[in-house]
Amino acid sequence: MKNFDLGIRHKLVRKYLERDKQKNLTRKTDINVLLNRVKINQKKESRNKIYFSAAVSTSLLVFSFLIFA
Repeated sequence: MKNFDLGIRHKLVRKYLERDKQKNLTRKTDINVLLNRVKINQKKESRNKIYFSAAVSTSLLVFSFLIFA
């Protein structure tokens, strides 16, 4: 019975030690991936600005045509 208890304790302790090992792993990031992500985000933002300005100017033209026509 005593060996059985030691086995269970050993398994429980090992489970917590494995969790600690996983937390201590360092993450490596590639600078090229980060730079590419920034470049893609800048392109998306500039494209969205162009779409927004085109939509605003179009709506302004339509409303001015409706009002002054």
